[in-house]
Parts: sequence; structure tokens; C-alpha cells
Amino acid sequence: MLKIDGVSKLFNPGTVDEKIALMNANLHLKPGDFVTVIGSNGAGKSTLMNIISGVMKSDAGKIFIEGQDVSELTEYKRSKWIGRVFQDPMAGTAPRMTIQENMAMAYTRGKGRGFSFGVTRAKRELFKNELHRLGIGLENRLNAKVGLLSGGERQALSLLMATFTRPQILLLDEHTAALDPARAELITTITESIVREMKLTTLMVTHNMEQAIRLGNRLIMMDKGRIILDIPESRKKDLTVEQLLGEFERISGSKLADDRIVLG
Repeated sequence: MLKIDGVSKLFNPGTVDEKIALMNANLHLKPGDFVTVIGSNGAGKSTLMNIISGVMKSDAGKIFIEGQDVSELTEYKRSKWIGRVFQDPMAGTAPRMTIQENMAMAYTRGKGRGFSFGVTRAKRELFKNELHRLGIGLENRLNAKVGLLSGGERQALSLLMATFTRPQILLLDEHTAALDPARAELITTITESIVREMKLTTLMVTHNMEQAIRLGNRLIMMDKGRIILDIPESRKKDLTVEQLLGEFERISGSKLADDRIVLG
């Protein structure tokens, strides 16, 4: 489904600020894989997401989706395959537009551009049915401005919009990190439900090690632009946070040091 083949990215090459963001990254996701990604700050997690989605172009390597080389395609052209939710609840939606207007735009993602995202009666019913699945009452607030929603509500809407057109690949870039624990758990539960129901191939970056172990069927750990650990489901289900920390120290030769990492 998704193949990352020898992808590398160097920032500020030839300067004193030169930094390896990714170095020969290789990863293959089968249809339906739910892979969690963890690593310290600067490990290359967000760079990997940006290159997959087309926000950023790699210096070397290829990206394949369903066997098609998409390495040279723009973010817009890749959007027919990819849905993405960001860490910031304010990203991914238009705050001055209503819930139904935002959903109408999401409905056209990956299709030809135009002014066809008006809200018809049929679309309104479709949006209400989709919002009802979230279980937080947004189906009764179609005309509410998105900027007036809480962080959790907005992130739930972003998640729904990212999966509205049933993308082949879902990218979740620390999408619960900016929320308080209760709202983060709500979004995690909604995420699990949507991924399972739609059988989405998912790559989820998280700062929470317990969450990385608990969710999905694979776990990869990154360090200094490299994928240093790829744990299959057979090992992941019995893994503890302490064992994962030990694996990181054994492979990298140092402790996992990042104030943003949450152990459990």
C-alpha cells in the first residue's frame, strides 16, 4: 500500500546549520497496517510525514502508493490517496466557515477544483450521518463556526474530514498532543473506531510511549533521521514501556531524552 524506499532529506546543506532530517529511510505498510511512530525531538518523524504527504520533497529515494511512484506529485495530487490530521487543532479546518462548509470542502478533496462545494440537502444529510458517528453532538451544530469549537471538537472534526473520502492512507501527526488528557483519550477512541471500521492504512506519530504500544499492529522508533526499530504485532502485544526504552538505549547507545515524551 505505502512503500518508502531509501528516502533521505538534508536541511541547510553545506552550511554550519546542516542537519540530517532523514537518512535512507525504508518502510513498507501493507493494506490495513496501523503503525505507530515514536522518537525524540528531531528524530525525523514530522519530516517523514511531510515527505509522504508531498508537503516536502526528498533529496533521494522514492514514495510509492499502491505501486505508483508519487515522488514527484504535489501535495494536492496526493490528497486523493492521503488524509492527514495535524497536532494543532486549529490546522486542517477553516475557522470562519461553518462545520457543514468545512465538510463540503473535504468532500471535494482530490477531485477537480471548482466552486462545487455548496451544501445541498443531500450533502447535509450525509454530513449529519457522518458527524453522528463521532458521538459528540456536532451533527446538531452544522451551522456553527468551526473557530468556536473546543480543541477536542475541532480535532474530532479534522479526523472525520481527513477520512471522509475513505483515503488509502491516514497520517496522524501527534494529533492528540495538544489536547488535555480527557479530550486526548476521546480522540484516541474515535481514531481507533474509524481506523478499524474503514480498515485504513495508518501511520501515527505519537509522543506517548504507552499509546504507541497499545494502538496499532506495528511500532517503529526513529532516531537522528533513521528508523532504528520496527516491532511487529507478535512482539508488540507483550511489550512494556521499560522494554521499549531498553531497546532504544541498546540500539542508539543513549537514553531517550525528550521532555515531550510521555511514558504512560
